[in-house]
Amino acid sequence: MTSNFKKYKKVVLLFSFILISVVGYTQAEISKWKLQLAFGFNYPDVDGFVSGFEAKPINFPTINLGVQHMFTKTAGAKLDFGYNRFSNANDSAEFKTNYTRINAQFVYDTTLLFGFLPIQIGLVAHVGPGISIIKPLGNFGENKTSFINTIAGVEVHYNVSETFSVFTDVSYIFSFAGNETYDPISKGFGTFNKNLFAVTLGVSVSLSGCYYCD
Repeated sequence: MTSNFKKYKKVVLLFSFILISVVGYTQAEISKWKLQLAFGFNYPDVDGFVSGFEAKPINFPTINLGVQHMFTKTAGAKLDFGYNRFSNANDSAEFKTNYTRINAQFVYDTTLLFGFLPIQIGLVAHVGPGISIIKPLGNFGENKTSFINTIAGVEVHYNVSETFSVFTDVSYIFSFAGNETYDPISKGFGTFNKNLFAVTLGVSVSLSGCYYCD
């Protein structure tokens, strides 16, 4: 009995050490992750519509949902999903369009570069490529399209606590659709292929701990 215990003692101790190390490492990694949710409005470039179609200058809603991972205190990356809806202006043909996007972005916290900012304020820049998916609704539902994009923006955070902040994000989504023409022109009814400006207000929550906080 004693010999069996001695035989497996080292194995048990080694397994325990590995388990503790893995759990500790996982907790450290998890503490670097943040969840972001924001709501706001959008303004689509008027050049992105065919003749006779034009969106309102301010459209609701814009919804952004993202997961962010910080590699250091200032540099990180995030994957985020954005949903936008815009509809026709008063003097335009009637339409509604869904604009969704998925982007992988580089994140850089510039707060330390601006030493004059109050301690509660954070300033974070983000930029990265993605794909935009356009889907007109109603009678123009077949006029779906998609194209590559790049988004660039700035977030201004107000740190409520070490693990929670509210922020405003101002972003511009650049389209790489080119100067697409539609043949017949009806294929362009309700669709959109240019740049989009968006402003949102949201919250950022550290998923565990405060290893790299805003």
